[in-house]
Amino acid sequence: MSEDKTLTKIPHFDGHYDHWSELMENLLRAKGLWSLVEEGFTEPEVGVETTAAQQRSLEELKMKDHQVKHYLFQAIDRVVFEQILDRRTSKIVWESMKRKFGGNERVKRSLLQTLRRDFEVLIMKNDESIDDYFRRVMTVS
Repeated sequence: MSEDKTLTKIPHFDGHYDHWSELMENLLRAKGLWSLVEEGFTEPEVGVETTAAQQRSLEELKMKDHQVKHYLFQAIDRVVFEQILDRRTSKIVWESMKRKFGGNERVKRSLLQTLRRDFEVLIMKNDESIDDYFRRVMTVS
């Protein structure tokens, strides 16, 4: 794949996930990076020996993954960025956005109603640690 030095207009996420995801998928396919979002990549277990070729391949995948994350982060504003708690790989970021913003309007309204109810009944239990309570709050949010 040759280096593409042209400026790329990255589609900005404006809350309409279905439209944005189509545009972003098209951009990433055109750049030859979509497979990282679809399949991701796995790092070898700690202590597992890798050959020099495997190490080069892994470094290349990491570099491409960083490029995809760069495109994704350029497309979203700070508020959306802060809602994505796990930003280790582009696949995880994409899936997080899909869960939060994807789906049709009826499904979104239903999820919102459920979240509102969950949030309204979110009270710290007497025997619950602050860390456990905070984890539950973050799960709802």
